[in-house]
Amino acid sequence: MTDQLQRFIFDDYQIRGEIVQAHNSFHEIIKNHDYTTEVNNVMGELLIATSLLTATLKFEGKIAVQLQGDGPLNLAVINANQDLQLRGTARVEGETAGLTFKQLVGKGHLMITITPDNGERYQGVIAIEKDSLSECLEDYFEQSEQLATRIILHAGSRDKTLAAGLLLQTLPAADENHEEDFHHVCALASTIKEDELYSLERDELLYRLYHQEKVRLFEAQQISFKCSCSKERCLTSLASITQQEILGLLQERGAIDMHCEYCASDYHFEIDDLKILLDDQHHTQH
Repeated sequence: MTDQLQRFIFDDYQIRGEIVQAHNSFHEIIKNHDYTTEVNNVMGELLIATSLLTATLKFEGKIAVQLQGDGPLNLAVINANQDLQLRGTARVEGETAGLTFKQLVGKGHLMITITPDNGERYQGVIAIEKDSLSECLEDYFEQSEQLATRIILHAGSRDKTLAAGLLLQTLPAADENHEEDFHHVCALASTIKEDELYSLERDELLYRLYHQEKVRLFEAQQISFKCSCSKERCLTSLASITQQEILGLLQERGAIDMHCEYCASDYHFEIDDLKILLDDQHHTQH
């Protein structure tokens, strides 16, 4: 099954939705990291949450959904662009086995940062006060957008690399009388079994839930794992330090090694690899 997100809308209600499955991308994000099951599952849920939020972007740009706290999982972040290309990383200090979501993150914040290619950067921050990531995100929409939202996230469990989710949300122009309709579609969504969300085709799942409603399903969008690191980007990063500093590192270590926190790729540079960089800096200085 391919990694895809599909948006849908209820013709008779002022409610929209999104459904997503991203098993392959989840596998790619965690495969080179030695995370515990508990951390893996948070990363899977964060991946699905970010995919759902990315589908709401109406511009070209990037979004980062980040958990930061004083627990052993003190940082977890998924980055995505408008093409639903995602990458993620976590920073763990201490034991995580057997811990709940709130115990893993501890006292902290959920941050959503939207960076359009053209326009101003936006960041929304809320305290982590609920027991699950989905509830924290529902809080975020309630506080920042004043939109009633129901989010279902699942990751791990039956298989270490299964991840899927569902979002239901009031349309911005919804009237005051639609609360009962929203409660109705959310109640039906709560009957989804985790295994169904992982394994059923999206149209089949929606039909099973809402066969008595008029649901319009839009074209599926592909989701993929993509890390933006490269040897060229590393060289660009090294170009920001002086020739003396580069030579000092080479003298001290014999080579310069750089590591990507996202995909765990390693880049190795010896003096011959850096000659162009050193020559460029030398010419610039003269």
